[in-house]
Amino acid sequence: MTIIHPMAIRGAWLDGYALDYHTVSSTCIGYNEFGHPVFDTQRTPLGELLFRLKSRSERSVVGEIVEVVAGFVELTWKPRLTIIIPVPPSNTARRAQPVFVLADALGKRLRLDVRIDAVRKIRRTPQLKNVYDYAERAKVLDGAFRADSSVIGGQSILLFDDLYRSGATMNAVAKVLSAEGQAAAVHVLAVTRTRRRS
Repeated sequence: MTIIHPMAIRGAWLDGYALDYHTVSSTCIGYNEFGHPVFDTQRTPLGELLFRLKSRSERSVVGEIVEVVAGFVELTWKPRLTIIIPVPPSNTARRAQPVFVLADALGKRLRLDVRIDAVRKIRRTPQLKNVYDYAERAKVLDGAFRADSSVIGGQSILLFDDLYRSGATMNAVAKVLSAEGQAAAVHVLAVTRTRRRS
């Protein structure tokens, strides 16, 4: 079993966790032929699994990630949940979205409905990895999401993401789920989180 180090994450939700950091360290070891820095990155065990899914499209790691997540939800955290809603991905160019793949497998494992249509992005925003200031991220995301109250109303939601950075997107979605979607409760869970706001 993959060892994790869960940590509470605070925001516009009832409670929430990231199961571990994504990386242990990242050291610049030089530059490639295009002048871009090259890093030697050491990841946590869970971070390595997520990296393999997101960057190498290795579907073989999904089961192990989901078992770790489900074990934490069922045995440690134990929130009362009725539905899983994945955070809408920022990179819509991917054919298979890792957050949707994981949410779907987690829903099957926990026997919970997964609704990727409950929250949708209603306008384009720049990729947040290129926006470094938290206040600027929040401004970019203001009004970017719409929630379907016919799906969300009265539900106890697990808002699920694969990688938690600054929390700006998760906060924006959680606020829409509560206010517009009329959710009974919003709990959040991220597989891993970055070590700094990036």
